[in-house]
Amino acid sequence: MSRYDPSTIEPKWQKAWDSAGTFLAKMSSDKPKYYVLEMFPYPSGNLHIGHVRNYTLGDVVARYKKATGHAVLHPMGWDAFGLPAENAAIERGINPEVWTRQNIANMKTQFAMLGLSLDWTREFATCDPEYYGQQQALFLDFLEKGLVYRKNAVVNWDPVDMTVLANEQVIDGKGWRSGAEVERRELTQWFFKISDFSEELLGALDGLDNWPAKVKLMQANWIGKSRGLEISFQRVDGGEVISCYSTRPDTLRGASFIAISPEHPVSRALAEDNTDLAAFIAECRKMDTTEAAMEKAEKRGLDTGITVRHPIYKDVELPVWVGNFVLMDYGTGAVFGCPAHDQRDLDFARKYQLDVQSAFHLPGADLEVGDVALVPAKTEKVVYIDHFAGLTEATSQEGIDATIDYCEHHGLGEAQTKFRLRDWGLSRQRYWGAPIPVVHCDACGVVPEKKENLPVKLPKDVTFDIPGNPLDRHDAWRSTKCPICGKPAQRETDTMDTFVDSSWYFARFTSPGSPTPTNAAEAEYWMNVDQYVGGVEHAILHLLYSRFFARAMHLTGHLPRTAIEPFNALFTQGMVTHAIYQTKRGQDGRPVYHFPAEVEPRDGKMVLIEDGREVEVIPSAKMSKSKNNVVDPVAIIEQFGADTARWFVLSASPPERDVEWTASGAEAAFKHLNRVWMLCDRIAGMDRNAPGEADEALLRDMHKTIRDVTNGIDSFGFNAAIAKLYAFTNVLQKSRASYGAQRKAVMTMAQLMAPMTPHLAEDIWANQGGTGLIADAPWPTADEVMLVESTLTLPIQINGKRKSEIVVAKDASKEEVEKIALADDAVIKALAGTAPKKLIVVPGRIVNVVI
Repeated sequence: MSRYDPSTIEPKWQKAWDSAGTFLAKMSSDKPKYYVLEMFPYPSGNLHIGHVRNYTLGDVVARYKKATGHAVLHPMGWDAFGLPAENAAIERGINPEVWTRQNIANMKTQFAMLGLSLDWTREFATCDPEYYGQQQALFLDFLEKGLVYRKNAVVNWDPVDMTVLANEQVIDGKGWRSGAEVERRELTQWFFKISDFSEELLGALDGLDNWPAKVKLMQANWIGKSRGLEISFQRVDGGEVISCYSTRPDTLRGASFIAISPEHPVSRALAEDNTDLAAFIAECRKMDTTEAAMEKAEKRGLDTGITVRHPIYKDVELPVWVGNFVLMDYGTGAVFGCPAHDQRDLDFARKYQLDVQSAFHLPGADLEVGDVALVPAKTEKVVYIDHFAGLTEATSQEGIDATIDYCEHHGLGEAQTKFRLRDWGLSRQRYWGAPIPVVHCDACGVVPEKKENLPVKLPKDVTFDIPGNPLDRHDAWRSTKCPICGKPAQRETDTMDTFVDSSWYFARFTSPGSPTPTNAAEAEYWMNVDQYVGGVEHAILHLLYSRFFARAMHLTGHLPRTAIEPFNALFTQGMVTHAIYQTKRGQDGRPVYHFPAEVEPRDGKMVLIEDGREVEVIPSAKMSKSKNNVVDPVAIIEQFGADTARWFVLSASPPERDVEWTASGAEAAFKHLNRVWMLCDRIAGMDRNAPGEADEALLRDMHKTIRDVTNGIDSFGFNAAIAKLYAFTNVLQKSRASYGAQRKAVMTMAQLMAPMTPHLAEDIWANQGGTGLIADAPWPTADEVMLVESTLTLPIQINGKRKSEIVVAKDASKEEVEKIALADDAVIKALAGTAPKKLIVVPGRIVNVVI
């Protein structure tokens, strides 16, 4: 056995696995199935070290489950459509498909270097016509089932990417990809009816026991269930009634104005004859309408001149304002303002000098309203003022319930349950996406394409010299015949949101060659995904959409009922960061980045020495190409090997936490694997017939390690499992056991390391004469008998200081312990041929030697 050379070892075993078809997924009637899936990558062109961590985590699970006797499905594909590819292609003057296919080929080569246990025969990219053609078939089935519809809507418009964005894709008022300020425009769009599933999607979260609590909370908040009162306000001028929805109807007494959305029908009708209002509405459409952004934005309004009557206090008239803080797509698009008990309303009322009236006060407090609104918790008791339902002191929840009951009894309003979750707008005005399979016929209207005409393929001969969607300008592609009447018609030029592509790919992996979206038998066998691995940043968009899609696919006959929650267990891994520092601002106002070797500590701060002067720098840990601190995994593999990269990202931190990539950490991981290699080499060269010492002790440690590593992998505690392997390596290195015991121990250690360092494990297995591939070997099982301790380790103190320790039989007598203690090297050296003054044995605890 020569030196440890990953550049030779790793390709050898990767070729062996491929030749043997080791990781091909096959249905089995006599094995339990296990479906492992990592969120598939966008083909950006190159892997980064975060990819290594993400896919190694899933690979550990896949290899472990294979070893424990499961039929494993562990596929890989590419989330290939989207604006980045289109924009990159425009910059390079090529078709997005060319750029995408080149990136896929490059990344696939890099993935192969990692030695992942993937079934590449199931590979697909979402830009494959075979894939998006089946997605178009799903769209048609959803349309027939009433799960897709088309309507005019005010949407989020990204002026840089020139496309519509879903609410979930607007981050702090900016496009999630471009970073441009989002505008509001009215367009005709296609929508998925995800809101019909609000109650079900929310309630089912409780059953997702193996999902992170954080992810479930994020989804619950996004779905946003609330119970309140919808109540009508009669216009004094006799115009259309304005209905308001409130989750705090107990504040009705303090209502002093009505605020309606800029998109409310009343606002838009008035704007036709009111240029100031029309300009205000246009300005509001430029705002970010996310909840967080609207909370921070300045509250502005315009008085419509309309008044309404209070539904209970009929002699009270309330002015109607158009408010930039009211959303049309939540509730009714109108709210009653109660400044005394809502901070937003109070700020608005103070700004525009509107009335402020209290509906209640805290027990013992006065009625004066200052600069802070009184917003008690629903469980908190308040004193109601002249409450129409006769309430005096009660909790806010009791006040809410009493108000709703009163209004329903008197025909003034009714209880309503509302959700924040809006229907998913899927239309995108870009080329590089799946075409929406409908046509527009002057005679027949909007008509679904026939399934036999699918896929509706993207044309390749497009140009991007003019901003916007090139499909709008491609007359040959747009021109078609109506599937109903056969007359000339026009294709839909909008393409599908790329989140549609990733909302069902997990189901397609069960039967990627099927002529229908799924094969019933294979979907029944492989679904659900048993372990899903990916970033928490996908908690709302991808994961929520996938849960909706699974339900819609069940309703249209493509998934069994058992698969409506597609992911049994979800693990969200931490990021890989890289130590780096930045100056606070460079000459152009942007940060300048520096690696640790360039900076030094001085007076409690980190500084960079430039032209003889100190420049303070601050930590900046997140990896970014713009910071030039992205770790190239290919370079790491070429230097240290894939197993080193895998071992480091698994051992340096619990997988749910961030891990900092350091060169010293990678070097330490490589040294340890080299140490394991040399240990195997030493054992291979041992005398087969020489007697050994402490075989049983070594085997007991081996079985404890089997138990501990197994528990670590089962609980996703991979770093803890590796810590046990480090410890067992130390034990084995010091062992004086026989060749047979040490060989058994090192082969078992190779099996335990195989999910983490599969190449090294295969080589050790082969070197020690293991049968077949270690990837096919069954997982070792801990012997319960060997886990029972038969010995004790007792510390030895000499004159009160711990100097050594001895191992004795658990039932050893005091005399036997004394004999073993006096034979210890440290005790012999300390005594120097004399007898101890005292020798005190505390059974099962300690041995004290007094000299």
